[in-house]
Amino acid sequence: MLLKEQNSTTVILFKLSKKLPSAAAPRIRSCRNTIKMSVALRRTCINLNKNVGVLSASTAATSRQRNYEPNILTSVYKDIPVTNYTVNDFVWQNLDRWPDKTATVCALTGHGYTYAQTHKMSVTLAASLRKKLKLQNDDKVAIILPNIPEYPCSVLGVLQAGCIASTMNPVYTAHELKRQLEIIDCKCIIASKLSYQNIREALNQMKKNIPIILVDNGDLPEGTINFAELAEDFTIDVDCLKAVQRSPKDVAILPFSSGTTGLPKAVVLSHESVVAMNEMIADPDVIVIEETTATHQSVLPAILPFFHIFGLNVLMMSQMSLGCKLVTMPHFKPELFVQTIVRHKADVLFVVPPMVVFLGKHPAVKPEHLQSIKGVISGAAPLSAEDAVTLLNKNRNIIFRQGYGLTETNGAVAVGRRNCTNHSAVGHALANTEVKIADIKTQNALSVGKEGEIWVRSPSLMSGYYKNEAATREVLTNDGWYKTGDIGKYDENKFLYVTDRLKELIKVKGFQVPPAELENVIRTHPKVLDCAVLGIPDPITGEVPKAFIVPIPNQSVKSEEILDFVNSKVASFKKIKEVQFIEEIPKTPAGKILRKNLKEKYC
Repeated sequence: MLLKEQNSTTVILFKLSKKLPSAAAPRIRSCRNTIKMSVALRRTCINLNKNVGVLSASTAATSRQRNYEPNILTSVYKDIPVTNYTVNDFVWQNLDRWPDKTATVCALTGHGYTYAQTHKMSVTLAASLRKKLKLQNDDKVAIILPNIPEYPCSVLGVLQAGCIASTMNPVYTAHELKRQLEIIDCKCIIASKLSYQNIREALNQMKKNIPIILVDNGDLPEGTINFAELAEDFTIDVDCLKAVQRSPKDVAILPFSSGTTGLPKAVVLSHESVVAMNEMIADPDVIVIEETTATHQSVLPAILPFFHIFGLNVLMMSQMSLGCKLVTMPHFKPELFVQTIVRHKADVLFVVPPMVVFLGKHPAVKPEHLQSIKGVISGAAPLSAEDAVTLLNKNRNIIFRQGYGLTETNGAVAVGRRNCTNHSAVGHALANTEVKIADIKTQNALSVGKEGEIWVRSPSLMSGYYKNEAATREVLTNDGWYKTGDIGKYDENKFLYVTDRLKELIKVKGFQVPPAELENVIRTHPKVLDCAVLGIPDPITGEVPKAFIVPIPNQSVKSEEILDFVNSKVASFKKIKEVQFIEEIPKTPAGKILRKNLKEKYC
């Protein structure tokens, strides 16, 4: 199935049709294995380590430090013991309880797998990678796929084989893929026809020939391997996997940072760190998904890209450990998104700010379309309280929360409690996690209400950047702090606020102006759909803010309207000096503004 690239811009969001087709039952793909065989295979192939209650070294260090450092923001949640699981152990620990429940189903085709089928295929894929392709422990396998039902099987199969999974954007160009494939020294690729030509061109430029596994049905390009031949060859002897020994300290995943201000870097995430984050967000006061039972299964539209840490870890890994049904969406289309919510009676949405704006502001999204939704978590970029309220006006029963995390923290640092009504904050620091608001000049920890750089210390932290010691030293301190590059503060109730990016602050006459603050003001203008603010050179003040505006379709708005609207609400040094109207704001798949792209194109 060829899938076209779709940008998550709020301009595209407004193309939603008002007509939603009637519900259709998903067609779940049959599999030759029985549930009993799958569970038995799991017990044979997975060395499940249940040594719970063992604190990691980083967690123990964190506990000691709390008594000695003033002004450190600690969690409102109780510390939890960090288990000694690998990622596979964690995801499959309760497989016996819901083997026949749907794990994944495609929103477009209805094609999908049960949990037993997904597990059996991942183990079979792992054995095939070892026996047929001769992969070894720590070999890197690139997964370059859109969100499809085979994605979890691919990742978990790679990990089960003792290899390291590196997730990449399937719409990347050959140039972009070449750089990332070279960084990780890739030994094998799992992809689809969507990316094949760019992958082949990248490998040709590298003068490298490695196995390419394609998930597509039908005729495949010469020299490629059919995914089904590896993942559905149930005659293969899986005993070879008994020799695969993985420690929680071993590297599990090499995702790439978003690259909003520079080139993406491969982030080293161990099994231990991945599981630690997932254990922390499983806190009963945090969790948003109800665990699957014999009579209930929560449904979650999987629209966030799995190659991004939010989609991979917080959405896919975490929710599969609870038996959730993931409705995979290979690209964002407004009509399909709403259809999926309605047809599958979605319980929860994990989204990014442009999607919240779409659901809240678009007149074609009616309250009845959202009536099944119990909870919404928005992350990856800041969201104004006003945008949250706009969505809640369509369904007052929704539990709405923001979350905050980075690839380097496995996707989560903070999230609001279930009863949270403070929609301006990104919530509370997770269990076992400390946050330091560091003075930008002195690096001393600042007290309540003062803005500085957000530093994080947690068992979920990355080990570093792969093959990039210089970049690692820039962000990891000797005493375990990770410098996020984000600007924020906390209040007397331990709520954390993210106000901007350190590298994106606009310097006006020595004052620091956060673009996000101005953007939040601009978005409240009734004729503005989306916006971004950059600092541009000025001979007198050094820099001045410039606003890029995407107006609501069929609305006439002038620069003077924007200038008057914003500048009457901010201090003199924050006033916008220039406005430019454009068709869309460039963003990452997770919704972060690509300011470097704006600068390259318009400045």
